[in-house]
Amino acid sequence: GYAGIASSFAALAHRKLKSGGVLALVMPLSAAAGISWRKFRQMLMTEYTDIMVLSNVASGRDMSFSSDTGMGECLIVARKLKKGETSANRVSFVSLSRRPTNLAYATEVAKSIVNAANVRQLDDGPYDGTPLLIGEELAGKELIASPSTDGAAWTGTRISDFALAQTAHALTDSKLWLPRAAEALPLKVAPLTIIDQRGLYHRNIASTMASAPFVKAQPSRTATYPALWNHDARRETRMVCLPDSQLQVKPGLERRAGQVWATASRIHFNLDFRFNSQPLATAFTLEKSIGGRAWPNITFPDDRFDYACSLWCNSTLGLLSFWWYANRQQSGRGITTISAIESLPLLDFRALTDAQLAQAEEIFEEFRDKELMPAYLADADPNRALLDRRVICDLLGFDESVYQGVRLLAQKWCAEPSVHGGKPRPRDV
Repeated sequence: GYAGIASSFAALAHRKLKSGGVLALVMPLSAAAGISWRKFRQMLMTEYTDIMVLSNVASGRDMSFSSDTGMGECLIVARKLKKGETSANRVSFVSLSRRPTNLAYATEVAKSIVNAANVRQLDDGPYDGTPLLIGEELAGKELIASPSTDGAAWTGTRISDFALAQTAHALTDSKLWLPRAAEALPLKVAPLTIIDQRGLYHRNIASTMASAPFVKAQPSRTATYPALWNHDARRETRMVCLPDSQLQVKPGLERRAGQVWATASRIHFNLDFRFNSQPLATAFTLEKSIGGRAWPNITFPDDRFDYACSLWCNSTLGLLSFWWYANRQQSGRGITTISAIESLPLLDFRALTDAQLAQAEEIFEEFRDKELMPAYLADADPNRALLDRRVICDLLGFDESVYQGVRLLAQKWCAEPSVHGGKPRPRDV
């Protein structure tokens, strides 16, 4: 029920469908990636087979299948298991170049999918998906993945260049496998949840709830409890951001306020990342502050990790990882939740030496006041390119060829419709 009324259609279809029957539903794109849809995906992985998820890579209204919505949708097709049959434990992702406009074209697209042979796998490395052709027209691409049966997010939707998916997937397995590279390089990566502790849900901090110990107020330079709460494009062009609010303690909740303040930190994650207008995946506050609705905070066991995290998350590899795990239901925007970011793969800062952590702080000081362009221009941003070089070559010790591979990755990522959202690039970039 948390997923909304669309989940009721899925539940009803599942109950009405006989064994061996085929399920075909147009669902919101969040059905593939949203955390509230976890049990729906778990049901499909355990009780269905021949699962296929089709989505449109186009931006705007063309990213849906319905005629009355401008939000991303997916078409999920699956066959219910017969008695004694087991699931193939794999999902085929199809990204269509454009929404089918008539029955004839849709039929040809279906034929190209059915007749596709030797379909690329997510584990194959950054070689893209299998092209689906109608004559000489590229109708889309197909890629096969093997998601876990626990209902984890299906992140292969709305991707025009599956090499990005294959690189992002390799990162989750501690492998840096870049386009054009013959093989993967080792790079220690870990889910955010085992490196640190996330902050609290904003309604448990400051709201009308009786248990929320704070009231949000206007910012003050001498605030006792500063907070970074909302988005403001004017102050989010640099990695260091100023708190935009202060929190005032409700009478009688002083002890609870102290417990909440104990979760304050300097690193804040962007839950609602507009790739085509915002530069930052994470923001850094010079003093510890509470994270609010748009910027929940993360607490590391070692304060030195803060610098490395800020560098990694705002580099091309960090942007790629955030995009890979985010819900791309809206054009040019990646949305996640405070619970979902626990599975976000980050550079494992625990594996860095003392010398590397000291260098991370030095690099951070170099970049803290540098202006960054919106993320969808990461391939043309000289400061982002320099940040990539400092992270890849100076901090992690890779050579020039690896840096060039990361910059190619930036070009591919910025070309994704789900990143630029159809927004034109400035003429001078």
